[in-house]
Amino acid sequence: MKISYKWLKEYVDLDMTPEELANKVTLTGIEVDGVKHPDAGLKKIVVGYVESTKPHPDSDHLQLCQVQISADETVQIVCGAPNVAAGQKVIVALPGSRIANNEKIKKGKLRGEISNGMICALQEIGFSDDVTPQVYADGIYVLPADAEVGQPVYAYLGMDDAILDLEITPNRADALSVRGVAHEVAAIYAQAVHFPKVALTEATKKASAVLQAQVTDVADAPSYNLRVLENVTIKRSPLWLQRRLWNAGVRPINNVVDITNLIMLDYGQPLHAFDYAKISGQTIEVRRAQADETLTTLDGKERDLTEDDIVITNGADVLNLAGVMGGLDSEITNETTTVILESAVFEPTHIRKTAQRYNLRSEASSRFEKGVNTATVLTALDDAASLMADLADATVLAGRVSPTVLKPADVTVNVSTERINRVLGTTITTAEVKAIFERLGFGVTEAAGMFTVSVPPRRWDIAIEADLIEEVARLYGYDRLPETLTASASTPGLLTERQQLIRHLEATLEANGLSQALSYALTTPDKANAFQLTASQPTSVDWPMTVDHATLRMNLVSGLLDDLAYNAARKQQNVALYEQGRVFLKQHQATVRPHELEYLAGAITGDWQTATWNQPAQPVDFYQLKGLVESTLAEFNLTTTPEFAATARHQDMHPGRTADILVGNQVVGFLGQVHPRVSQQYRLPATYVFQLDLEQLLALEQQTVVYQAVPRYPAITRDIALVVDESVTNAALTATIRENGGAYLSAVQLFDLYAGAHIDTGKKSLAYTLTYQNTAATLTDDQVNEAFAKVVAALQTEHAATIR
Repeated sequence: MKISYKWLKEYVDLDMTPEELANKVTLTGIEVDGVKHPDAGLKKIVVGYVESTKPHPDSDHLQLCQVQISADETVQIVCGAPNVAAGQKVIVALPGSRIANNEKIKKGKLRGEISNGMICALQEIGFSDDVTPQVYADGIYVLPADAEVGQPVYAYLGMDDAILDLEITPNRADALSVRGVAHEVAAIYAQAVHFPKVALTEATKKASAVLQAQVTDVADAPSYNLRVLENVTIKRSPLWLQRRLWNAGVRPINNVVDITNLIMLDYGQPLHAFDYAKISGQTIEVRRAQADETLTTLDGKERDLTEDDIVITNGADVLNLAGVMGGLDSEITNETTTVILESAVFEPTHIRKTAQRYNLRSEASSRFEKGVNTATVLTALDDAASLMADLADATVLAGRVSPTVLKPADVTVNVSTERINRVLGTTITTAEVKAIFERLGFGVTEAAGMFTVSVPPRRWDIAIEADLIEEVARLYGYDRLPETLTASASTPGLLTERQQLIRHLEATLEANGLSQALSYALTTPDKANAFQLTASQPTSVDWPMTVDHATLRMNLVSGLLDDLAYNAARKQQNVALYEQGRVFLKQHQATVRPHELEYLAGAITGDWQTATWNQPAQPVDFYQLKGLVESTLAEFNLTTTPEFAATARHQDMHPGRTADILVGNQVVGFLGQVHPRVSQQYRLPATYVFQLDLEQLLALEQQTVVYQAVPRYPAITRDIALVVDESVTNAALTATIRENGGAYLSAVQLFDLYAGAHIDTGKKSLAYTLTYQNTAATLTDDQVNEAFAKVVAALQTEHAATIR
């Protein structure tokens, strides 16, 4: 919300600089994003009078203009604007002046003719295209006839003002108006507001004689009010009105439309003006749209309406979308002579949904959906009618046509000094609290520290005790509230065991060469459904900002592949990333809110070991990734050893190089190579990924880690090579060895795998080293041989192994 400092000073007596005011307002809860001085950096730009023009002798579009720039000086300026003409008061940048973007204007020649400066368009002195009047969009701006030649133009154009850019949060919609901000500033500085009274002169002819109105459902428009104005003259608004609009970021159109925009900025009450001649009847009806109805809005687009849209009709045809945008067929034009002026309160939820449905976010809809001041609905209507009588020569017919009217009422809220101080941690006195409520303009009575506060309709955001406490905190000063440390020597801040473990996992992965990545939780539906660890229904955003961020992720791998692709596109081929974050899963589509689960995932592409002078490059492979995952899982100290089982159930993974990670019968993750089809989509070389469900892993039983002293007695090893069927896994053989190895078996290590010559087809050879050690005494060969024999027998019995 852009607020003119000069306009604000008309309502509140202020004697501080705009910057001081901005800082004070920010400290009390409404952030001021910045203060802009439109004339900053400009100099030597004055009012000029074009005495005459003639075509440039060497150009078909340039004009030689004789321009009076002071009472006793006329200069020649070459101008290419199509609308320049004799008799105009114009904006002149003199030689040596500075215009927008710090551009310096010099005396020079254009095609051989002297030009002593420049006749400027509004855009050339800093105005944006969005606020430049359409009639002057492609040419110079023409000042009013009473502009004094030779004087700086800044005051005429409102550029000597200061514009405060307020960031209004949804709960403070009362500040979406100059009057609302005036009340806020008055409360901050303990000042009184003074608004001019509306003086409206009505004709004897009644509005009800030419117009009737009805509201089908009072809930849709609890307050709907119309005025009729005849003999309206559509023309350019006076400069003071244009100044107020463009300083607020609104483009001037014509006097009628500009007045409705001015009132909206002033009161926060959106108005709409209909051309009476175009409504084809004498009836205005507020109702819901019918399923087969359409409307061409002011932007020229045809909308297919739904039964959830509140519309304004003439009893048959739709005229506009209530509270959102007007219809093209009833807009104000230069031929308009009779105007219907509308001021209303519409049901906020339907206005918001309609604006979202058609992507029509307007200044009006943003106010209606957040609420408007019900106490000034009629005042704003009368003020607009009064201005149209003055600026459009209109005749205001007597009375309003109001099928529904809201009676504004104060809201009573109770709060005590003791409760305020307990919540804020302060020692504010009862007198100070009462003074704050009075500064806010609230009615207040107090007895024994208990306040009964009457909140006027202009602060519809206040309804409960907590709201009043917040107001006290704001006006007392957030900077004056006492500070309390949340952690100290007696109450140290600690991470939970869960947080400690997750951070330790991250440190382990980083120690192994992976870098942390953070990906968006919103992605495309296809990427959300890929790499799922468990089946889940997607959760989509109703109104996504982009199609690439429409669905909540159900895996972390897709985001990591995006990150790898981003790096690969920038010639970074060897990348190893991990991410710890949440996925969003739900079992049934009807579930409104998904479950948020913590996952851990990693993705590696390119070379694990780069080439050096004494060794070749080593591309990442399945076994390196498996070792990385095993070292990560070791941090959980699970009582049940995780196992890896080959699987082809993951469609986005390579069917022959993927394994599920199991703890008992519970699948807690997977790892392997990304399917070449998917790698090609991401334009990546061979890429390996893993994904772990931390929620499942953290819920599993863990064993206590106990320190053991370094053994004093030597270890004894035995090697064994055996031939088994290709279907027998290393995990199964290792499990058999450990189960039968005896109390002194301390380690089992696979050191060879062979299949080929001298081995039967369908068979493979595996060789293991078994390490035996007694921590209390030296082992004998007989003890080791006896234990080793049991291992050999078990392997032969359980796996039909042949000992080589």
